[in-house]
Amino acid sequence: MQHVKIVVYTTPTCPYCKKAKNYFKQLGLKFKEYDVSKDQKAAERMYKKSGQLGVPVIEIGNQIVVGFDKAKIDRLLGIN
Repeated sequence: MQHVKIVVYTTPTCPYCKKAKNYFKQLGLKFKEYDVSKDQKAAERMYKKSGQLGVPVIEIGNQIVVGFDKAKIDRLLGIN
């Protein structure tokens, strides 16, 4: 399953960011995390890709998931 690149755009105080990161850890999936409160370039990249300023924004391959949408995450990862 870990053939897809996962990027999570987060902030330290976001509870749904924590849920998303914990979910990927439970699945044993590696992901790259960007703290958009400290990384302006990552924040700009996140906004360009998603049109969103809120977090989490999750990139799975070339697909964007806004928020912790577990059903969509599972679908993109091929989990039933």
